[in-house]
Amino acid sequence: MKSQFKDTLKKALLHKISIKDFIFTFWKIILIWLIIVIFIFIALHFNVDKLVIGGIVVIIGLITEAFIGLIGIISLVPIIGPIIGKILALPLFWLFNSLGYFLSIIAIKKGYSKPVINYRILTIVFLFGIVIGFVIGKLL
Repeated sequence: MKSQFKDTLKKALLHKISIKDFIFTFWKIILIWLIIVIFIFIALHFNVDKLVIGGIVVIIGLITEAFIGLIGIISLVPIIGPIIGKILALPLFWLFNSLGYFLSIIAIKKGYSKPVINYRILTIVFLFGIVIGFVIGKLL
């Protein structure tokens, strides 16, 4: 698999990679994400609790390493992809995001659902700002 990946990477660097080569190399990751997306749509259609859906997606993603595969595919985008891949792998980025979710749970239980929505939007904007600032900083 490693030699096949190296051959595909060499083709990508020479700008001679085709969609067929991409799908052939990443067919497992693409299949896993298709299954995850189909599962989410079916579960939402049958009104399954969103907490259960999220838990199952996280478990499937961790077992199959789907998240790592997605970051790997994002990293293949020239110039900006490797930078975004590095950011998404930063423990600080994950720490901020998880801290936001834990604080949201506490605030929702205390009855602050409207401020939590504003807070989560602010957190997402903050995380996007980190990504954009990191990318601009690396490119300049």
